[in-house]
Amino acid sequence: MHRKPSAGVGFALVALFSFQTIPSARAAGDFSDLDTSKSEIRPLIERFVADRGNLQRYYNVGSSRERRERLRRFYLDAKAALTEKNFDAMGEDGKVDYILFRNSLDHDLQRLDLDAKEETENAVYLPFADSIVNLEEARRKMGPMDARKVADALADLNRQIEAARKSVEARLRSDNGAEAVRMRRIVGNRVALEAVALRNTLRTWFTFYDAYDPIFTWWAEEGYRTADTSLQTYTTFLRDRVAGLRAADPGPVAAPAPGGRGGGGRGGNAGGGGAYAASIAAARPGATDDIVGNPIGREGLMVELANEMIPYTPEQLIAIANKEYSWCEAEMKKASREMGFGDDWKKAVEKIKTMYVEPGKQPELIRDLAHEAEKFLDDHNLVTVPSVAHETWRMEMMTPDRQLVNPFFTGGEVISVSYPVNSMTYEQKLMTMKGNNIPMSRATVFHELIPGHHLQGYYGARFKPYRSQISGTPFLTEGWSLYWELLMWDLKFQKTPEDRVGALVWHMHRCARIIFSLSFHLGKMTPDEAVNFLVDKVGFERDNAAGEVRRSFGGGYSPLYQAAYLLGGMQLKSLHDSLVGAGPGKMTNREFNDAVLKENRIPVELIRASLTKQKLTRDYVSTWKFQGDVQP
Repeated sequence: MHRKPSAGVGFALVALFSFQTIPSARAAGDFSDLDTSKSEIRPLIERFVADRGNLQRYYNVGSSRERRERLRRFYLDAKAALTEKNFDAMGEDGKVDYILFRNSLDHDLQRLDLDAKEETENAVYLPFADSIVNLEEARRKMGPMDARKVADALADLNRQIEAARKSVEARLRSDNGAEAVRMRRIVGNRVALEAVALRNTLRTWFTFYDAYDPIFTWWAEEGYRTADTSLQTYTTFLRDRVAGLRAADPGPVAAPAPGGRGGGGRGGNAGGGGAYAASIAAARPGATDDIVGNPIGREGLMVELANEMIPYTPEQLIAIANKEYSWCEAEMKKASREMGFGDDWKKAVEKIKTMYVEPGKQPELIRDLAHEAEKFLDDHNLVTVPSVAHETWRMEMMTPDRQLVNPFFTGGEVISVSYPVNSMTYEQKLMTMKGNNIPMSRATVFHELIPGHHLQGYYGARFKPYRSQISGTPFLTEGWSLYWELLMWDLKFQKTPEDRVGALVWHMHRCARIIFSLSFHLGKMTPDEAVNFLVDKVGFERDNAAGEVRRSFGGGYSPLYQAAYLLGGMQLKSLHDSLVGAGPGKMTNREFNDAVLKENRIPVELIRASLTKQKLTRDYVSTWKFQGDVQP
């Protein structure tokens, strides 16, 4: 299939394929396959999404009690409207959407409670938050503004910030023990981010009136400048003294997404808002002390698992990951023996790390690996790839700063390629090339492009797109791409032991993600221990491991996001194995994969219900143990 690269540094991969047309799995025409689904709940969901957008844009201060209570009323009203629907009279799509929407609303309401609990914890450090929120909310309501009273409020705000700092300094003197310091860092990091958001809110409020109302400026300008400086200084204090992060001017960064625990919102978001931006700004090569995170505890994890319709406990999921890791290790040893390293599979991993292309050649490698995967799909008639999807994916290079958080490429319609740039040190350049070697890249380029995220995004925009507005579950978003890694392995896409090692590194990594992310949220593993875990158990370069953990806990992803890769892939693979094969009622690979894509990003349990025509009830709860009964 391809020329096996020689060992060592700096070889090029010959361009593997050059295709203009790939007939077997290409759609006959991009307008020949349309979304003809019918759902009695779709109009309600679409109205809900539009109204929610209005409310979130208006009530846009994340720490506002008024915002939480308005959203709570809105969610309860939507739930009441949903309950009035005649469930038994609905078609299959309508019943699936009913359960999806009910689940989503229950989760939204539970999240408001968890957010309120966090705000209560934050108030110890930010007792002045309401003073800022009230100013902005009064402006939003377009009420009268008394410039003299505003000046008094700003002077009082400045006194409150100073008093808060003195109170926190006293608290710091009484902190004792490693656990107290760990919790202080977690809360300190969280409140520092909220302090930045409050500073932005105060700036928005002041800018609205400044200069347009000369009397306002005359009364308020000095008080605002003083309060803004105090907020900036206090935020630096929170980061440095409370969270234990390097002191820096946090500046006016985007506020964390309102109501999005972990910053990622529903299903996670690599954009991540202010928390994600801050994680990039704080990252330093060779360091891990900037990684703090915000563990949500077992209660929070159970809320998230219920939303994802996963009937396992966090402890059971960790047990599943450990079992899968053992399988990976056994397969690693097989490949290692073929490579001449006996059972020392870590030597085999180090070997494939030397199999990288020279600087400047990585874009060509990614292109050729993408084409290789597409040809494999067509040769095996695995999935329908519409011509526009085949034609329109594109590439960009990842910035050096972003590579500290994303040490490997990311994808979708645009694949972002990580590879060394001139500004990196010699050691950083080597680590980046080692981490983005050919065997490991071959195992995941298709994860990001076709049939992975790019193809998924193409279908998601065209088939039942309203579903992703209330779901967007990572167990399908990432699970779909991971499922292809499992399926391609079974179909022997990786021909050489080196390529199998590359694929197994990622498989081990996904096992490790379940273990370290859930353990972190359970309070059983620190970020530094997670980095060591990736180095020891997967063989990552340390800076790459730090980047992965930083990305996991930096605020850009929801709490279950990292666990969702392999667990979602396992769900889909289990469903595939039960439905695909020869005989009556069985589906072909292509039929199954096309059908999954057209259900959009909803919990895999609901895709299973749709594909198997399962009998559903309005109070349906999943009992599907896709990995069987597991003892933690």
